[in-house]
Amino acid sequence: MSVLTLDQVRIHAGSSTQDAALQEATDILVAAGAVTPAYVDAMRQREQTVSTFMGNGLAIPHGTNDTKDAILGSALSVVRYDGGVDWDGEPATFVVGIAGRGDEHLEILSQIAILFSDEDDVAKLNAAQTPEELYALLSAVNE
Repeated sequence: MSVLTLDQVRIHAGSSTQDAALQEATDILVAAGAVTPAYVDAMRQREQTVSTFMGNGLAIPHGTNDTKDAILGSALSVVRYDGGVDWDGEPATFVVGIAGRGDEHLEILSQIAILFSDEDDVAKLNAAQTPEELYALLSAVNE
């Protein structure tokens, strides 16, 4: 199952707002055919309930459980903001948008959590110069 393609990986030199980052994550997932544009509202609702900031510079926005109809398939979006994003007062560098059909999002979440729990891996992710390099480091999520 390929949840991540090169088209879904981006690197920005600057910073972003949390809301703009949520919109970009949604736009990438929409382009991948994984969600409807309404998914951004589901992401915003979740952030109002609980922050998806995970530590190690990682935020993993995803929709609430009652918005399953906005999810058409499983996919990830990965955006690195080198200038950072203020995520409810926490500094996020990586915003990984997740859309998962059924229970697939749990498996995807665990893959991402494992990758970002290793400081050496996180250092490599931060050091990647191009989306291609970043994608190569992240491709384990497709296995």
